[in-house]
Amino acid sequence: MIRGEAIDAFPPARRSEDLVAGAALSLLLLLAVAAYGCWVVGGRGLDVGTDTRVYAGFFLSIGQQPIETRLEAGFVLVTYLLRKLGLDANGYLTAMFALLLLAVAAATRTYHRYLGGGRGYLTLLSAALMLLFVSPMFVNGSINAMRQGMAAPLVFAALLCFQQRRWWAFLAYGAVATSLHLSSLLYLACVPALLLSGGWQRVLAVAAFLVYVSGLSQILVQALLPALHTMVMEYTPNAHYRIGVRPDFAVFSFFWYVLAQMLLPLVRGEYRDAIRRSTEAYLVMLLPFFAIGWGYFSNRYLLPGWISVSLILAAVLCHSRLAPLRQPLLIRFGLVAACPVLYFLVTREIVI
Repeated sequence: MIRGEAIDAFPPARRSEDLVAGAALSLLLLLAVAAYGCWVVGGRGLDVGTDTRVYAGFFLSIGQQPIETRLEAGFVLVTYLLRKLGLDANGYLTAMFALLLLAVAAATRTYHRYLGGGRGYLTLLSAALMLLFVSPMFVNGSINAMRQGMAAPLVFAALLCFQQRRWWAFLAYGAVATSLHLSSLLYLACVPALLLSGGWQRVLAVAAFLVYVSGLSQILVQALLPALHTMVMEYTPNAHYRIGVRPDFAVFSFFWYVLAQMLLPLVRGEYRDAIRRSTEAYLVMLLPFFAIGWGYFSNRYLLPGWISVSLILAAVLCHSRLAPLRQPLLIRFGLVAACPVLYFLVTREIVI
């Protein structure tokens, strides 16, 4: 009997040791993948990415002449501090991608808490990075729209905090996101829509979608706010970019919302409502595009929403009712498999 009791006393301790060892291995894998991503994105040529040379030039100019720029204060401060470290241009690009990954980790942590907390954060982060590394939208925020890419995960985190009435966290995330890219204010201005019921939010999103694809939003802005219309239309003119209403972007964005809704029945019951509510935050992040998404590079108004999709689908995967899909080992294999995809997307400049 005593022997049996002794045998029964070991499993909890062993399970605890296994959990610690598993967490350590997960963390090591995440650090290795992050280092690989920094090498791929940070080591790219200055001709890879439409804005890469601009940002590198600004970075290298610091210390050689007075800083005169319209870039946001937070971004300028980060760039200034990195310049003082003596980095070269590729070192700067590497550090900026590392900061983007930190923003993703912070947003994923907030999302993990939003879903109920507990164990599983590293698995959720692994799934999120796996999906981000195969996302042309994420690559766009990594090599082109770098400032907005860094701000995008923080915007999603801010909206989640607003839904939970965590006001200080909402303000903190919002302030940091805005200091990196001023467009973050567009999404923060739309947060009152989160106070509506889910049904009314869908009605608002569908109405905004129809107003946009019909061309009515551009007509209204041009008539009522001509200065805003001019500013949007004159933003970074590019002969290779098609301006005007983009129903392809609009439908593509709604597809991800519909997909998430279709996958909800596959989510375990205790997580289903929280994930559903996070898709409402995604809908709110589409509203700025439906209002002014007809100028040059209008897809960038969708970047925060598109990046948040990877986190939402990662949550669907990690909390699936189908045990094989939420298996941490399978997710880690997927993360490793996503690494060459990131290399391919970056080197070929495949972005959306």
